Amino acid sequence: MDWTSLFQTILPYLPAKYAGDIVSIVTFLIAAAALAVRFWKPPSSTSKLLPFFRLVSALAQAKGWNTSAYQPGAKAIMVPVGSSRADEAAKLGLDMASTHPKTGGLPKPAE
Repeated sequence: MDWTSLFQTILPYLPAKYAGDIVSIVTFLIAAAALAVRFWKPPSSTSKLLPFFRLVSALAQAKGWNTSAYQPGAKAIMVPVGSSRADEAAKLGLDMASTHPKTGGLPKPAE
């Protein structure tokens, strides 16, 4: 079930005043969470704020291309636009597959 059919199913049962308020509040919360994730540096993997960060990130629908490049407990190498990640990883002696920010761990040495 997608959001539009859910809204079409639920909203007729709510008074118009409350339906508009609920939609406005939910929209504001999602936009505020997206703005917070945009400027909030992700906490370390041992931080007490990590569960709150994950909640705000989920509320902001930050997944896929929208996730932060730096994730708690993960480290990546920054690669200039004109460079190849494989070339930069080879210069540092790292395994190319482990240098992407979405791998979820520290870069591993090349074998």
